[in-house]
Amino acid sequence: MSTWHDVDRYINRELVKQDAALAGVLQANESADLPMIDVSPAHGKFLMLLAQICRARRVLEIGTLGGYSSIWLAKGLQPGGRVISLEAMPKHAEVARANIRRAGFADRIEVRLAPAVETLAMMVNEGAERFDMVFIDADKANNAKYVEWALMLTRSGSIIVIDNVVRGGAVLSEDGGDPSVVGTRAAIELISSDPRLDGTAIQTVGIKGWDGFAIARVV
Repeated sequence: MSTWHDVDRYINRELVKQDAALAGVLQANESADLPMIDVSPAHGKFLMLLAQICRARRVLEIGTLGGYSSIWLAKGLQPGGRVISLEAMPKHAEVARANIRRAGFADRIEVRLAPAVETLAMMVNEGAERFDMVFIDADKANNAKYVEWALMLTRSGSIIVIDNVVRGGAVLSEDGGDPSVVGTRAAIELISSDPRLDGTAIQTVGIKGWDGFAIARVV
């Protein structure tokens, strides 16, 4: 595992080159005692590049935490673009909004405080403009539900990314004892079976241990 960390540090130094604003977000999150479960710097830049590749103007993020991934996503937006980030925890939303203001992204990121399933239902009912990209990184038990809502808020060509799908290999468990694993397996099975989606999953190792993400394109 020490080699995983060393490789991540090398990648971060050579390719990511995280700026002071993003480093400050992680420091602020730690000072506020938020759980240290942000995406890694390399994964953050990967999200930024995905947003750039799909020329995203609207990005939906489910799970804000302290706004670290939100800012990476916003850095990949097309001019005039916007990230709508959904957060259920008041403290997390408060810290995220402060981080986003300090980083200079308040005009590009909106944090909406409420359980995500409530906000998603409201957005569908209101006929919200479709999103080009969705990043799901919230309570894993609801992963499949989030994918289903995402399908109602995207269009052909949009991409959906789900974080933490390998869970140190726990995704193989079929006993149903861990709701996070049950929700993650349900999301993977949905991607496999729904004709509106074409996707895959990638295992990762690094400073966040052994995990991975799923990515799907809306057909």
